[in-house]
Amino acid sequence: MPALYVIATPIGNLEDISLRALRLLQEVTLIAAEDTRTTRRLLNAYNIKTPLTSYHEHSRKAKLDYLLDYLGKEDLALVSEAGMPGLSDPGYELIIAAIGRGICVVPVPGPSAVITSLVVSGLPTDQFLYLGFLPRRQGQRQRLLGSLVDEPRTLVAFETRHRLGEALSDIEEILGDRRLSVCRELTKVHEEIFRNRVSQAREHFAEPRGEFTLVIEGKTRAWLKSEKRS
Repeated sequence: MPALYVIATPIGNLEDISLRALRLLQEVTLIAAEDTRTTRRLLNAYNIKTPLTSYHEHSRKAKLDYLLDYLGKEDLALVSEAGMPGLSDPGYELIIAAIGRGICVVPVPGPSAVITSLVVSGLPTDQFLYLGFLPRRQGQRQRLLGSLVDEPRTLVAFETRHRLGEALSDIEEILGDRRLSVCRELTKVHEEIFRNRVSQAREHFAEPRGEFTLVIEGKTRAWLKSEKRS
């Protein structure tokens, strides 16, 4: 029976691909990729000739039925631009649709910016809340942050360099000057892991470049005590 292989790919360093992932990318007859240019670089690095088809936010409606029909006959690999497919990317819809049709969905785990950022943050890892990308509009972003003021779990979110400054300002204003870790360009040449307070992060990343994951301290007992004192 054909299967949809949900394959994790490197978030930066091409050496972070698993042997199983390489074998399956070689064996399937088609790869559905969020960004074919990024995936092609990976395939070329390992001399894999499997054909690619694009499956991204703007093509997913047109491609969904085609890929589901393809899975009726052949195995298919799903990859995102980086990391695990289905997490804050359009691969989620294909996975859900495949499950709905009774198609076998096989996870092939590997790199994840969420987990990688969390474990090197220096903040509690036993429980965390993943927020995806913070809302683009300031009002929506502030409402989301406002709903998290009393959240005790560590918070993990993605942010773009264009909105990083505004996001950090909102975080400091609404959540306070908490501890956080800002992970930039993970596993790449210019990797940087910044650990300090939100106010220091605002100063440090005055001219941000690259891709960012924010790991923010949850509301702790220390915060409750400081609020009582103020």
